[in-house]
Amino acid sequence: MTEQGIWVVDNKQEAKLLRKRVADFDFKKYSKKDIQKLITQMREAMKAANGIGLSANQIGLDLNVFIAQAEGKFYAIFNPRITKYSEDKNNMEEGCLSVPEVFGSVTRPAKITLEGQDKNGKKIKIKSWGMLAKIFQHELDHLHGTLFIDKATDLHKYEAVTKTDK
Repeated sequence: MTEQGIWVVDNKQEAKLLRKRVADFDFKKYSKKDIQKLITQMREAMKAANGIGLSANQIGLDLNVFIAQAEGKFYAIFNPRITKYSEDKNNMEEGCLSVPEVFGSVTRPAKITLEGQDKNGKKIKIKSWGMLAKIFQHELDHLHGTLFIDKATDLHKYEAVTKTDK
């Protein structure tokens, strides 16, 4: 676990949840207050780690929900699924809070349609492309037990430059 509370794949116990498909989110089991608390907890962990997306299993919760922040908009999506993929693909570099300091190129559909539920259980449908489509697909992979390193090519470690290196 990182200092921000993010579970990491190199910890065997944490990897078990990161590598399994999560359980569907059952709105009947949670109050609106509990759901808002969950979203706030996830958002704080994501911000503390300088992330742009976070799935519930990345903080140890077996729940089908992720959050994302892109282009000035915040998303909390419950029980998401992709219902439409474009034929066009984009190859972009990705990293992951659960695989610290590792990056690689991942090819994904350029446009997707994502369906799920909002924090009130209301059905939602979002068409996305570019960075937002990449974030949604990355987070949905997490919820299915797949990490970006399973799909990436050209994996490499990011070496931080410190003042003593200069």
